[in-house]
Amino acid sequence: MTSQKLSFPRQQARTQRFTLGAPRAFTVSPDETRVIFLRSASGTDRTNRLWVLDPATGEERVAADPEALLGGSAEKLSPQERARRERTREGSSGIVSYAVDAAAELAAFALSGKAYVAELRAGTARALPVPGPVIDPRPSPDGRHVAYVAKGALRVVGADGEGDRALAEPEDPQVTYGLAEFIAAEEMHRYRGFWWSPESDRLLVARADESPVRRWYIADPAHPDRKPAEVAYPAAGTPNADVRLYVTDLEGARTEVVWDRAAFPYLAQVHWSAAGAPLLLVQARDQRAQRYLAVDPESGATRIVHVDEDPVWLDLFPGVPAWAPDGRLVRIVDEGGARVLAVGDRPLTGSQLHVQSVLDIGESDILVSAVAGEDAVEPEVGQVHVYRVNELGIERISEGVGVHSAVRSGALSVVVSAVPEEPGATAWVVRDGERLSRIASHAQEPVISARVTLTEGGARRIPCAVLLPSDYREEDGPLPVLMDPYGGPHGRRVVAAHNAHLTSQWFADQGFAVVVADGRGAPGRSPAWEKAVRDNLVLTMEDQVEALHGLAGRFPLDLSRVAIRGWSFGGYLAGLAVLRRPDVFHAAVVGAPVTDQRLYDTHYTERYLGDPAVQPEVYAYNSLLTDDGLSEPASEVRPMMIVHGLADDNVVVAHALRLSSALLAAGRPHEVLPLSGVTHMTPQEQVAENLLLLQVDFLKRSLGMSGA
Repeated sequence: MTSQKLSFPRQQARTQRFTLGAPRAFTVSPDETRVIFLRSASGTDRTNRLWVLDPATGEERVAADPEALLGGSAEKLSPQERARRERTREGSSGIVSYAVDAAAELAAFALSGKAYVAELRAGTARALPVPGPVIDPRPSPDGRHVAYVAKGALRVVGADGEGDRALAEPEDPQVTYGLAEFIAAEEMHRYRGFWWSPESDRLLVARADESPVRRWYIADPAHPDRKPAEVAYPAAGTPNADVRLYVTDLEGARTEVVWDRAAFPYLAQVHWSAAGAPLLLVQARDQRAQRYLAVDPESGATRIVHVDEDPVWLDLFPGVPAWAPDGRLVRIVDEGGARVLAVGDRPLTGSQLHVQSVLDIGESDILVSAVAGEDAVEPEVGQVHVYRVNELGIERISEGVGVHSAVRSGALSVVVSAVPEEPGATAWVVRDGERLSRIASHAQEPVISARVTLTEGGARRIPCAVLLPSDYREEDGPLPVLMDPYGGPHGRRVVAAHNAHLTSQWFADQGFAVVVADGRGAPGRSPAWEKAVRDNLVLTMEDQVEALHGLAGRFPLDLSRVAIRGWSFGGYLAGLAVLRRPDVFHAAVVGAPVTDQRLYDTHYTERYLGDPAVQPEVYAYNSLLTDDGLSEPASEVRPMMIVHGLADDNVVVAHALRLSSALLAAGRPHEVLPLSGVTHMTPQEQVAENLLLLQVDFLKRSLGMSGA
């Protein structure tokens, strides 16, 4: 019996975009004797196990196996845990995250609503007898206690399972202690709500009161017998959750941390290390001003360490703010047209680098992730590198064209690299520049290979990726074009990595020339590049046009047949393209689009478009529902397929339904594909596969291609 070769759409769905089986979430122990990470057993296994690797020998062993811990029982997730995973776009199961003590001797994690600890040297794991469902268990730095959240209360228990007690209990069902509110997790990438002191004797605990937030109701039309889910959703211009912070000792005594919450309501980042006092980053609602505050744990008083202001907006970055070992403030800031690393009052990088995040702060240097700045000697389209920075200079430690990242403790690092020519990513344990061992990956190899050309297009030198059919020959002539962007803030798609372009290659193999373009607004170029879209997201569509026309003379692009597809911001961009530039774009797949900017969340939307009560005309201009394109003559009407998950609590399906109603009112034909039970992700295997197949059929029909 011969096995049929798996199709790429089915393989990509089954492997969760080839992430299953790949090692991730690395931690290096301070004594440099252990590397801790997560990995599932195969490229189709969704259940992550906790692993420990010996850097000296390369030997790996399982520290915690969910199947053994659950005794074969199916994993059960609370609604709060499901929501938490949606915020982090986590689609796997088993141990999806963990936290360790300061010595990386003890790990804590949640599994099926229960709290577990694993002794990483001994290789033993056990459940803690505590009430659940448990969210985000974290050991104290000394490894003697574990704090966790259950039913909105912050609790603590001994690592031996003794002495469980509540430190802060909600006074109201709308209040939680120790959890990140929706807007922090979705937009600020602050997924935590409590932080241990370095001495393990107290914690900083966030209190989130969602009673001011307006309620939305997300129904499941496929199951009319079920009540709609109630969601506290802070849409642009409406109230946010009220967030406070407390210093709490292990007996439950609390002291409120005091700052000007009226002027700076967003608790964006929290840092507490032995290098200094607790450190907060708080933002104004318009995100044009922020303060770095040091906290006195005894009184709760705060003092201003630094103030940042920007006439457009201020971004947030992973790894900062933090204290350097000598007590100076480490931050990433936009200065002199560049995004630089600053320590104290001194910038350590300039326009040669565009710093993205701080990876580690050592005694003598700081490890950062960065891309080449606009003053770089040569363009490095799509590349991301790891650099060591100090007062003496800058040194690149990652090698070769690709996308690189690192985790470090002392002299030991784990460097993860993805390159354009090879699928997946490699993870090497490195000491002082010498590779010690490679951490095995069980990810599947794709049944197709991406042949991507990274280049720049148009007068603005827009970063682009171009993919042609694998069997394309020059005599085949020009091809129908498929623009395949995300194209907006926080979403870089033109990257020097293989797997990132597999879906685009599959579309190319259906007979398209596929173009991916990162225009203004997309990260990885310069602050001015990203901030050009203030009050005008339409610029992102104009840059797609410029990139397309700029590439037409160098690649076989048939400009009489151009389609565009996208999801989320890319879906908005696709709708914008066929409505405002039907002379350029002839069909669009509009996936999970933000069609009415007033229906998207506060922190994201107000950063780019301001307050809808103050600038209603800006919201109208950037909306698909008030678009002049809706009244274009019938000859200019372009086919649209609108796709949306009915269970989406991030970009709710109202966006798609309102667009469909506006198109219907304008007499514009279109197709709507509702996805029952699907959120902003599409993890379901059959849904993910068939969604690609239906898109290809629609695009071929719309462009008059054979084989539709």
